[in-house]
Amino acid sequence: MDRCVVLVDAGYLLGAAASLLAGEPARSRITVDHTTLIQGLRERAEDDTQRPLLRIYWFDGAPDRVPQPEHRRLRVMPRVTVRLGALTRADGRWAQKGVDAAMHAELTELARNRACSDIVLVTGDGDLLPGLMSAKEHGVAVHLWAVQAADGDYNQSEDLVAEADERRVLDRTWITRAVRARELTGPCAPAPTAEPEIAAILSAPLPESGSAGERVGAPATAAERREPVRNGVRPAPVPAAAAAGERGEAAGTRTVPTPKDLAVLGKGPAAGAAVPAPPALGHPNATLRWSSDRGLVDRGSGGGSGEPPEIAALPTLAQLTSAEQRWADREEDITTVGGDPFEVGQVFARRWTERITDSVHLQHLSTEYPRIPHRIDGELLRYAARFGLLAHKDDQIDERDRYAIRAGFWREIDARTAAEHAPAGD
Repeated sequence: MDRCVVLVDAGYLLGAAASLLAGEPARSRITVDHTTLIQGLRERAEDDTQRPLLRIYWFDGAPDRVPQPEHRRLRVMPRVTVRLGALTRADGRWAQKGVDAAMHAELTELARNRACSDIVLVTGDGDLLPGLMSAKEHGVAVHLWAVQAADGDYNQSEDLVAEADERRVLDRTWITRAVRARELTGPCAPAPTAEPEIAAILSAPLPESGSAGERVGAPATAAERREPVRNGVRPAPVPAAAAAGERGEAAGTRTVPTPKDLAVLGKGPAAGAAVPAPPALGHPNATLRWSSDRGLVDRGSGGGSGEPPEIAALPTLAQLTSAEQRWADREEDITTVGGDPFEVGQVFARRWTERITDSVHLQHLSTEYPRIPHRIDGELLRYAARFGLLAHKDDQIDERDRYAIRAGFWREIDARTAAEHAPAGD
């Protein structure tokens, strides 16, 4: 039949793209817009073969053949079929098992059944040579596509290249429409430029002085809590720092404390300590906890969670979600949500705010900025893990991604709260 089929070895395509754009074949070094990538493959195949597309087969490996978030998104796209082999780890490296055999079987079956007139192969593995030759013998034209090699040399089997009917190269310009290199993180990486929303969280002040009954970390005034967003940036609460200046207190640069800073604060001043303990904090026996940049918390001040009752009582998204909504959420996650950390935080917050029945809950949550209550924060990070943010980081979300997730959460909460408080005529 006069149709074309595309068989994609995802390990080759994305590994070669990572080598080209990031200098190493680790797929963790790139981010992929799968919708754009699939659309690009379809358009390129129909243009090269002059045939309408029948289907794109996406071959990839997965641990225990369990679909990963990207596979779940891909397999619901029109004209896309996902075939998974096993992904095993040996000697510290991941290796695919069964992917080549599955591609070989599909290639020969399509040709034998005359399901198409042209087959596009995106692979470099010479193990597919017998399947390619078999397809040719059944009258199918085989187009072999390569990803531009980082060193300008071949990144495909020369036997495979020699046997193909047509050859094309997906160059850097084509690849970068859907794939980009991730920014380096870690001690050897240059310091990244913080997005405005993340910068706002990082610049939030430490708790100011107050009475013993005050909850540490709460904003001082309503104006501080609801400082408007300007140009997409929620500024750090300034009034408390200004008040400190009026009282004659030092108003130096304050940032969200790290766990190490909190340990210093809990122990009191120490010789050579980088972060001196403010006298007002005075919690030498406090049990320090760290969740969602919550600051120094006395476990006894709010029951078992270290939170005030009204905050500990905030409902989780799971408690607010019906079975029908859960199904719709899953459908949206695999068809619409791209998996960008900031976007993930926004989606979670949108669902939470749409489903709460008492606006007081939203008001209580807003007073917690920049921290997210413990239960909701844990649920948010578990939700983010569905989008593969844990896949290459030893089951931990990168610190910068965590800030982006939470920044997206607060950006959406701020927008929803501002909408509730807008005058009726606006």
